[in-house]
Amino acid sequence: MYGTLRAHLQAELEAIRGAGLYKEERILAGPQGALIRLADGREVLNFCANNYLGLASHPQVIAGAHAALERWGYGMSSVRFICGTQAIHRELEARIAAFLGRDAAILYAACFDANGGVFEPFLGEDGVIITDALNHASIIDGIRLSKAQRLIYRHADMEDLEAKLRGAAAARVRMVATDGVFSMDGDVARLGDICALAERYDALVLVDDSHATGVLGRNGRGSAEHCGVEGKVDLFTGTLGKALGGGLGGYVAAPREMVEYLRQRSRPYLFSNTIPPVVAGAALAALDLIAAGAELRERLWGLTRRFRSGIAAAGYEIRPGEHPIVPIMLYDAALAQQMARDLLAEGIYVIGFSFPVVPKDQARIRVQISAAHEPEQIDRAIAAFTRVGRKHGAVP
Repeated sequence: MYGTLRAHLQAELEAIRGAGLYKEERILAGPQGALIRLADGREVLNFCANNYLGLASHPQVIAGAHAALERWGYGMSSVRFICGTQAIHRELEARIAAFLGRDAAILYAACFDANGGVFEPFLGEDGVIITDALNHASIIDGIRLSKAQRLIYRHADMEDLEAKLRGAAAARVRMVATDGVFSMDGDVARLGDICALAERYDALVLVDDSHATGVLGRNGRGSAEHCGVEGKVDLFTGTLGKALGGGLGGYVAAPREMVEYLRQRSRPYLFSNTIPPVVAGAALAALDLIAAGAELRERLWGLTRRFRSGIAAAGYEIRPGEHPIVPIMLYDAALAQQMARDLLAEGIYVIGFSFPVVPKDQARIRVQISAAHEPEQIDRAIAAFTRVGRKHGAVP
């Protein structure tokens, strides 16, 4: 049987390569950081990591991981309700909840699992989930796992959202689900308007704040703090794998009864091992650093403004915004892939994004700035983009 399938897969892979859409995984020979070493020994500047605050290899985060490993061991070898809860897991959940201003939080192996397990327990056939058209794949898949009706509103279109809420008036439970920051465009959800509409139509609000926690807001609490609606979002999902140390692990932060119910009914939680204690220790150290002050965030924002202004002056079209996600729009998938390869030869590590990661004819290179970058590294990246762009006719 595999002979038939093999031929089909080989043809599909060749078609992906022929279209210039094949996604290659580059091998790193060292830790994550602004400067990384490739397997062939080259050192390049990294502009495609979610390491927004530069904590992935921070000494304090590494020390927290070592301390947790020595005290708690490596793993629990089971799910939490059987034998998998340690005090450090509960400590981290309490810290996340307090940081986000929620009653409680629950840990998952990844935010993909958090989004996969948060909808089905609360919304059955008599429920409706209204979701932004550009939401992350994990939200899309999580909604599909529930039996609720799914309504998709046009990206950031509040008139369309209101129409969908009005049409869902007969549902027992209504929920609006949105990314806090949209990972491919870097724009922030219109949470003020979303929460006002949700209140008007008696709907819950869920925000996946994976690209905002630690980054947005005066205290780094994310998109709700940034938009001034901290007390109006019912559920946050998020990750430990970006600004909070860059490892793995996800969470839901919500009212206490909702979290308690997820512990009883959420399948990714009930049937997956919890995160290793070493990850919890690192995340706790990252939260300490975030709570210590705004220095890292202010540095990140300054570097982001420097890059955005420089790349726009070079003649590139970028999506407007202020987030350290900076999409450089090229529209042509093969061009995005080739320019990423040429930039790597210039010592700039970036990735070209194309369908199905972004919509067709919306290919781009997504640049991500980190507080670990230096101003001269930002300038070096702008100069390399200018040279490569001119070579391919992408900029004047």
